[in-house]
Amino acid sequence: MDARFVGIAGLVEAPSVAVVVDVMRAFTVAAWTFAQGAEKIVLAESLDDARALKTRHPDWVALKDGPPAEGFDLVNSPGVLRAADLHGRTVVQKTTAGTVGALAVKDAALVLCAGFVVAEATARLLRTRGHGSVTFVVTGEDGQADEDLACAEYIARRSNGAEVDASPFLRRAAESRAAAELAEGVRQGTHPDDVALCLELDRFSFAMVAAVEDSLMVLRPRTVPAHTDAPVT
Repeated sequence: MDARFVGIAGLVEAPSVAVVVDVMRAFTVAAWTFAQGAEKIVLAESLDDARALKTRHPDWVALKDGPPAEGFDLVNSPGVLRAADLHGRTVVQKTTAGTVGALAVKDAALVLCAGFVVAEATARLLRTRGHGSVTFVVTGEDGQADEDLACAEYIARRSNGAEVDASPFLRRAAESRAAAELAEGVRQGTHPDDVALCLELDRFSFAMVAAVEDSLMVLRPRTVPAHTDAPVT
């Protein structure tokens, strides 16, 4: 597999296959959302769009970056999400980087959203599909966020079937600016366990696939068999 790593601004055309990486915290939160029973996540274009979706669908759960705000039910924090009961619910998510990156590649044939918590499942899905070229979208810091780049590089190597020691990649993420800002309380809408939760390698056994449904970009969990030669369900 040929891997290409780009920031959101570097996307000049829709790739065939895109893996959008946001470790701290959009797609760690998304994984926890599914673990807490959510059926799907709608990735909103803007805060106004997220509020409008919530207004049209009062039973949906809306979450965003930063502190609590009117029109939103939750904040973009895995530490907060792990205590939420989201069984059967639809969640609307709007974040600064992760959701923007996913929407930027919505025309790709396959869009996966990932963090360390679903790294192996994501790599396994790429192996089952046998794609020759994959674009990894490094969403944070204009493509320079080391936590996202480290995760993307790790998934890329695992996608090629290489045996990889994850510790150097996790260490880079732990020493990133995003991790420091979360740990020091620079960012709002956080939980003390957020960094640790974002660095839990392969906490979940599903990948996350995004696709356009009725004009909305929708993220859903995808079960990936343990053996790469087994069919994907």
